[in-house]
Amino acid sequence: MSTRDWDAATYHQISAPQQAWAREQLERLELRGDEVVCDAGCGSGKVTAMLAELVPNGRVYAVDVAPSMVEHTQALLGERVRAFCQDLTELSLPEPVDAIFSNATFHWIADHAKLFAALAGALKPGGQLVAQCGGFGNIDAFRILADEVAATGEFAPYFTDWHGPWNYARADITAERLEAAGFIDIQTWLEPRPTVIEEPESFVRTVCLVRHLDLLPEELHESFIRAVLARSGTPLTLDYVRLNIVARRGGEGR
Repeated sequence: MSTRDWDAATYHQISAPQQAWAREQLERLELRGDEVVCDAGCGSGKVTAMLAELVPNGRVYAVDVAPSMVEHTQALLGERVRAFCQDLTELSLPEPVDAIFSNATFHWIADHAKLFAALAGALKPGGQLVAQCGGFGNIDAFRILADEVAATGEFAPYFTDWHGPWNYARADITAERLEAAGFIDIQTWLEPRPTVIEEPESFVRTVCLVRHLDLLPEELHESFIRAVLARSGTPLTLDYVRLNIVARRGGEGR
């Protein structure tokens, strides 16, 4: 996962699509209410709050690689959660957990084999993994447009030999990696979810183009965003493709 930070406050306001997907995924968790759970890639804490509501008698650990996200989550939820700033490929929690939930995070991590091994190591035998992230083909059209803009004019010198940080994996390859990491009862599938973006400038600045902007001087941020949006059409519709993951850690368990 990229070690660069995010704008947690803005993400908290504009991440409605991610929050909607998370609500759907949370329904796949099988919880009594007293489990120990982990939100792997907690973002600004809105989804972590939903997860905490499902385990009123349990414990919640929230993990994100971005310091601002961790700080925002801890401030938002206080004693309801313990938040840690960690790379998920090196996940280290105070205790084994019954379930790991993750939303819109895994596609930022280059090494999925290492990721799934770390998640398996954090779970109790039989523990659940329910996750969704960007999958193969995710926002392809928008990323092509952004690359075209990045290759032009004043922007081009900043993107020499640049490769995006995303890992939009296939469902079958993901299943193989999960099995190799020790997971069982594995289900993986891709789901097209085209989405109209209500606040396009704030959204692409904070989510889709955030790592592009890392490479540009601040005085070029606005012109780059405008140039990409000018090619994207109105309203901005992103061709999201979600990779869904449901699995359990192998070994004895409930």
